[in-house]
Amino acid sequence: MSGTSEGTGSAAGSTRSDITERHQAVPDTPPKPTRTESELRDYRAAFNAAHLAMAVVDRSGHVVAANAALAGLLGTEPHALVEQAAADLVDLGAEARTWQAYQEVLRGRQARLRCTRRLKHPDGHSLWTEVTLGPVPGTRDVLLSVADISDRRDLQARLRHLQMHDPVTRLPNRALFFERLSAALEASSYEQGGTGRIGLCYLDLDGFKAVNDTLGHRVGDRLLTAVAARLTQCADQSGYGRTGGHLVARLGGDEFALLVEDSTGTEELADLARSVLAAVQEPFDLAGQRLSVSASIGVVERATDGTSATGLMQAADTTLYWAKADGKARWTLFDPERNAHRMTRQALSSTLRPAVERGEFALEYQPLVDLESGAVRGVEALVRWNHPQFGTLTPNRFIGIAEEDGSIVQLGRWVLRTACRQARRWQIEQPSDSPVFVSVNVAVRQVWDSDLVGDVAEILAETGLAPQLLQLELTESAVMGSAGRPLQALQALSDMGVRIAIDDFGTGYSNLAYLSRLPVSVLKLDGSFVRGFRYDEGAHPNPADETIVEALVQLAHRLGLTVTAECVETAGQAARLRRVGCDTGQGWLYSRAVAPERIAEMIGTCPGA
Repeated sequence: MSGTSEGTGSAAGSTRSDITERHQAVPDTPPKPTRTESELRDYRAAFNAAHLAMAVVDRSGHVVAANAALAGLLGTEPHALVEQAAADLVDLGAEARTWQAYQEVLRGRQARLRCTRRLKHPDGHSLWTEVTLGPVPGTRDVLLSVADISDRRDLQARLRHLQMHDPVTRLPNRALFFERLSAALEASSYEQGGTGRIGLCYLDLDGFKAVNDTLGHRVGDRLLTAVAARLTQCADQSGYGRTGGHLVARLGGDEFALLVEDSTGTEELADLARSVLAAVQEPFDLAGQRLSVSASIGVVERATDGTSATGLMQAADTTLYWAKADGKARWTLFDPERNAHRMTRQALSSTLRPAVERGEFALEYQPLVDLESGAVRGVEALVRWNHPQFGTLTPNRFIGIAEEDGSIVQLGRWVLRTACRQARRWQIEQPSDSPVFVSVNVAVRQVWDSDLVGDVAEILAETGLAPQLLQLELTESAVMGSAGRPLQALQALSDMGVRIAIDDFGTGYSNLAYLSRLPVSVLKLDGSFVRGFRYDEGAHPNPADETIVEALVQLAHRLGLTVTAECVETAGQAARLRRVGCDTGQGWLYSRAVAPERIAEMIGTCPGA
């Protein structure tokens, strides 16, 4: 017999020759209350006729009397149970805790014991029982009762099955999946003979929402059931010969998971993902409806050591997102390097706003040089993030994030105030030199989500910088599409005296008709034009590049605009730009972005051009 609940040990059973002797009065035991012979007959009749299986057990653990119900439960006769060890009859020695508790009840040190036991009938069938032991009042005996709870256990098992399985597909649900996953990760830490690895294919259906929306949830449920059948078939074929096979579960909606315990490596998971992808893409015929869907699958395979259920699912969820972002209808393997980049992006996003308040940002300045005289006419302010974990970060690492989460407004306001304050300081400290203007990049979201005009006016008044010494740079795509509020803001800034520059001109819409209607003062030619001016070894420059730039410069001049060339790296490039009439140049030929102190040294000088 086997059992569950509280106890173990081995049942001890000694044979008695005289039961009556064991019930003789003990000197220090109080005298038992006397009962009439009629009362005793009534008790025995009730005991024998009771439907509850019972036995009287003495303090040595042997059966004194058993009723017909217990005999029937154990497949024998009542008299055959007398003198037998009660612990053997109901398997009380299977567990140490139960055995010890049983001994305490026999000694009178514990009032009651209740446990669940699975007993085997002589005819071969098993039954679940609830065993209870307690003292018989007025005696040194113990009453053993055994209740058949097989029906209750079956009901509990059916209820658990319903709780742990999806009603639509009949697959294990999220609760059972995580129970199995946690058990697999825990078992792998002490079991021998396994691979010590685990794999997961996490998928959802592409286009399932359209099926539900157009054909209804009934057809959607049929589709889910059909998909579940195909996934199960793929798992059975992949896990053929394995004990238990692979677990297929529906996690909710159109999300499914295939768990591979004792994975042999990424190739096994890749083969499984490919077979699932092919199986799902085959058309489904459902009650006259022919449907086609696809799946996106995130695949994770790793050692179980150090892996948690939460960590595995996070990796799988991330990889599924990659599969969808990469175009859907595909499987993607988890890439630690790609995930590290994503985690870095998340870390930057979560710390960007407070970083402004902590003073982690700083400005460097790159000079804008007059191509004719070589004098510094202005500087472009470039923000740097001195991140405590990732070091110095350039704008391309965090400006996009700041625009997405809206922190660009707070950061942009800080950059504008700091740059204007610095420009005014140069002007005060070097009054004999021509004042240089400062150029600040502005994101479109700053125009939409803040009062840019009010911010600029306030900062100019606060710092004392003349409006003509401030230039705001917006990208071509942002300016060319301006209408409504952005256009009104640009016009108000221009009326104030602030210069507006189009950054990276030539890479966006290049709708020249806008130039006559926008309050623009400066065009900054994208570096791709300037790079075409470079002399390569043994090759002549392409005359078409010079023709295009010359035409743009002439057009700008006729519209009253000045032109700045970006990415000027060589003297040859500078000479050709000067020849076609370009006004100012910016690039490594003159200087990289440097600290304010270096700019102060350059003001009033003529760097080599």
